[in-house]
Amino acid sequence: MIWPVSAQAEGPQLVVVTVTYNSLSHLPDFAQSLGRGMGDLRWHVVVADNASSDGTPEAAESMAWPQGGAATVVRTGGNLGYAGGINRALELVPPELPVLVVNPDVRFEEGAVVHLLEALGPDTGIAVPVQLDRDGRPLPTLRREPSVTRAWGEALLGGTRGGGHDRLGEMVTDPARYGEPTTADWATGSVMAISPACRGVVEPWDDRYFLYSEETDFALRARDRGFRLRLVPEARCRHLLGDSHVNPALWALLSVNRVRLFRRRHGALSTAAFRLALAAGSGLRAVTTRRATHRAAFLALVTPASRWPELGRRLSRGT
Repeated sequence: MIWPVSAQAEGPQLVVVTVTYNSLSHLPDFAQSLGRGMGDLRWHVVVADNASSDGTPEAAESMAWPQGGAATVVRTGGNLGYAGGINRALELVPPELPVLVVNPDVRFEEGAVVHLLEALGPDTGIAVPVQLDRDGRPLPTLRREPSVTRAWGEALLGGTRGGGHDRLGEMVTDPARYGEPTTADWATGSVMAISPACRGVVEPWDDRYFLYSEETDFALRARDRGFRLRLVPEARCRHLLGDSHVNPALWALLSVNRVRLFRRRHGALSTAAFRLALAAGSGLRAVTTRRATHRAAFLALVTPASRWPELGRRLSRGT
């Protein structure tokens, strides 16, 4: 065991993996929230810090985490993106332990992580909670597998309306689906409890995406190997949310990564139709809403695909 467990009679039952990038303001509430969510579980935190400049790694090392233990901090040496940071952290986690991959801007309710861990089993490789926004409103975090029909449904109807129909949208928007145990093809990657068996056949995470679609890839590959992703309605948390919806560069990367993921699982003709649907939807919304995010996505989607990796490299350099 590479981390201190002096406050524990035994080693951890669960390892929390979180990727930070200038996340100093989130750490105190995040740590307190983990304590609420864990119940009597024995657990340890591994923080993969992607070259923060605000003192995040130093604070993570020095602060008192619940149970009296210290975090293990991995300085990645640069901004490796979400999957890259997760992979660096997982290098330190024994394969026989489940992991909780979680953003530092998530706040758990009482016992939430306990419920997630209990849901893991022979056919459930990934368990996810019900997420609320900062104002307590439910977030539609479950997703269906990407398809050409769903991409065109979202382009013409919008994600929310398209998501009300299984064939016309990726996003599962029916509130009733979040009130009972259910499965989905994938879910947003801000909180995922992953079983050791699932880890063993799906890791490492695909770091070619830098940000966005890595969780889609992970969940679909888990499903390919026979593991379900299950929503646990008893597990609840609040997600303060990032800025992908207001940051044009992030929204552009999110959009092209959807195409990159689709291309790795489908043929050239289907991929062209999928990409055209995303471009049409972004172009339509760029005209009707005049939002910079949709304009950036449209321009990226009509740019040659050979230039898409540069979007991630620019973000990693902060340019």
